[in-house]
Amino acid sequence: MHTNIGVEKTMKKPTINLKARNSMFLLLTALVWGVAFVAQRQGGASAGPYTFNCIRSFLGGLVLLPVIPFLDRYTAGKKPQSKQDRRRLSVGGVLCGLVLFVASTFQQMGMYYGTTAGKAGFLTACYILLVPVLGIFFGKKCRWNVWVSILVAVVGLYFLCLTNGFSLQLSDGLVLLCAVCFSVHIMVVDHFSPLVDGVRMSCIQFFICGVWGMIPMFGVEMRRMGAAAWVQSLGSIDVWIPILYAGIMSCGVGYTLQIVGQNGINPSVASLLMSLESVFSVLAGMLLLHETMSGREILGCILVFAAVIFAQMEFGKQRSA
Repeated sequence: MHTNIGVEKTMKKPTINLKARNSMFLLLTALVWGVAFVAQRQGGASAGPYTFNCIRSFLGGLVLLPVIPFLDRYTAGKKPQSKQDRRRLSVGGVLCGLVLFVASTFQQMGMYYGTTAGKAGFLTACYILLVPVLGIFFGKKCRWNVWVSILVAVVGLYFLCLTNGFSLQLSDGLVLLCAVCFSVHIMVVDHFSPLVDGVRMSCIQFFICGVWGMIPMFGVEMRRMGAAAWVQSLGSIDVWIPILYAGIMSCGVGYTLQIVGQNGINPSVASLLMSLESVFSVLAGMLLLHETMSGREILGCILVFAAVIFAQMEFGKQRSA
């Protein structure tokens, strides 16, 4: 992968080809995350939400460790050269890791305490409404068609994810807090991704997330279950399959693609692309679990896909900031 690494804010705007490539990276991110929803629900229920998040975060960081020297060897211009580069990389990685820890903890707790996978997908995807609002405070403007696309996508996600009506419980409130945190994460990534090595920053964020995750894992989950029962809960292959997928694919691959793919993409458009994870989660259920889709869900998929395509269109001479 080739990214604009180690460049200053005076960098030129990304070319159309670079934007197309990075948009494809974000589509792949949505695909990986969509399949991961099933793994998260199964793994969190078996191992506990804190244990699941902690282990998968460390796995995500470990997976990237051998990737970094490989990219340094075959790709020029990625390794931080100065003290300022290293400091910027460290700050970005620590901030991303902290926000990711809080976001993923809220999400896993919400699903653990009763929020269904479909509702969790819809509530989490509400970051597509929050990102452009946050972006206003950072000088990130949206074209009119992006705002229209966001509203259409929310309607589509409602049809897709909430097939039995809508009501809010305490667990749903935790997932909504997760959406707020993920919107902050997107803005932090948007700030640092053009300035640092995306793979290195992703690796740092996972180890930071894993270290923070050890506190509730040992302090809450292991104490509640008892050490023997906690160790026994990790002895089943049925627990490790979702943990390995979430760690290697959702963390190691998905979040790294997000950091690399957001480089040069308006964060509001990026959030729309990544919201396709809800669509991919339903499609994965059809292909892997032989689930069927209702007409309501098909309409939801069509609306979200249409919104993403409409957001990519250029009208006149307007440009996003």
